[in-house]
Amino acid sequence: MPTVSATHAKQNFAAILDKAQREPVPIRRHDRDVAQRSGGASGARLIPLTCAAHRLRLIPMEFKISELEKVPIDFDLRFKAGSIDFGEEAEQSGLLETAGRAEVLHEHRGPKDIVADIRLRGHFEGKFEVPCARCVEPVTIPLESDYDLIFRPMGADAGAPERSITAPETEIGYYQKDSLLLEAVLREQVLLSLPVRTLCKPDCKGLCPRCGQNRNSQACSCDEGPSDPRWEALADLRARIKS
Repeated sequence: MPTVSATHAKQNFAAILDKAQREPVPIRRHDRDVAQRSGGASGARLIPLTCAAHRLRLIPMEFKISELEKVPIDFDLRFKAGSIDFGEEAEQSGLLETAGRAEVLHEHRGPKDIVADIRLRGHFEGKFEVPCARCVEPVTIPLESDYDLIFRPMGADAGAPERSITAPETEIGYYQKDSLLLEAVLREQVLLSLPVRTLCKPDCKGLCPRCGQNRNSQACSCDEGPSDPRWEALADLRARIKS
């Protein structure tokens, strides 16, 4: 069974896809098998091989229109922490797993006006660290969600007359240069799935507003100082409500 390098597979994906219809094509990186491309009448499938006891994504997963026009692509991938940048809002802890299918949907807007959309359906799950809303200490939370998304080519709606849009259309995104990067989609889906407010524990005492000390780990003497007179009216109102 002939093998190809990961770089060659990325640069000649269409040819590899055609070959995979006849026989599985192992993909190698640094003299090690990392994945196997196989295909059939129902679609193509990228099967990552075991790497350090996990199936890890080693090169970016890019869905190209030219490839999806031939056959849908199923995926079942693992991303190690640090593979995707989630910014300051979250930090990946452990593996991020995702599986699903990418395919082309054709929008017939006119006799000669056909728009090639990419539909991406799947599921992701993983653990992430987010800052506590009171003390900003990291809190590990599990996240998982299904996604069913439509992406139009950038500029497909440019120049269209103004009209009201339906609720499903608010979920439509756009892809550039005839391809869509799975990592970018996962980043957005993870960030959208984050809870609005996370606490390390229900009775978190938070940070001292004066010295910044984490009151969960160590008490401070700032409370003994004079209070801010601007809060006295609210404190009096709170006392009357309790009584």
